[in-house]
Amino acid sequence: MRFDILTLFPEAVEPMLTASILGRAQKKGLLTIETHQIRDYTANRQNQVDDYPYGGGRGAILQCDPLYNCWTAVCDEVAAPVHTIFLSPCGPVFTQEKAKQLRRDYENIILVCGHYEGVDERFLDECVDEELSAGDFVLTGGEIPAMMVCDAVSRLVPGVLGDDVCFTEESHWSGLLEYPQYSRPESWHGRAVPEVLLSGDHEKVARWRKKQSLIRTLQRRPDLFYKLTFPYHSRAERRFIDELEAESDEFKNRDPKNLDRGKR
Repeated sequence: MRFDILTLFPEAVEPMLTASILGRAQKKGLLTIETHQIRDYTANRQNQVDDYPYGGGRGAILQCDPLYNCWTAVCDEVAAPVHTIFLSPCGPVFTQEKAKQLRRDYENIILVCGHYEGVDERFLDECVDEELSAGDFVLTGGEIPAMMVCDAVSRLVPGVLGDDVCFTEESHWSGLLEYPQYSRPESWHGRAVPEVLLSGDHEKVARWRKKQSLIRTLQRRPDLFYKLTFPYHSRAERRFIDELEAESDEFKNRDPKNLDRGKR
């Protein structure tokens, strides 16, 4: 899979995307991540990429031509279909589901990093397929969101992580937050590792982790929790929910809107 990042600050992006897991994946040939300096595609001596906005206002706007010339050069280099994303606070918020979709549907992704007060809308209309946001806040540029998207999608490429379990059991993969994790020592500052994790009983451990994921999601992200539905199609599923309600008052007393008792 290939990512091309169009930016005014490649020196801010490259160290993160060439280190650790993503760096090793590139050395193995699993990923290609390239940065492109937009200033290299200007037609003036000053390498100017921005100008004042029509209609007045503060700041400056990234001009069409440098962006378009850079984008065209990348498209020519890739010589294959590309999907272009502009990182913008005006786009929908990037999620794990979106990362899965990008990994599934595209092999070549161009990430355009805005800066200053924005980007000329005509470039977006002509060249950009979609906009994505890092969240409901504003940053000084699109570099951090671009790295975020690149990292989240890249780790789903087969072989980048050691095993699919490395991401399928993590937060957000199935709509839940990840369960608590513990390591040595067994006791630290008077806090003990839960006994079930020391039992060696893999079935009990899996059951405990699933319960903890549900409780943690309810506590920390009720917005995610109340998108869940609970199956009652089998006796084992009913027994699991009954256990969880008995063990956790918070779970028992949750808002009943996703408690489908009619299937019991």
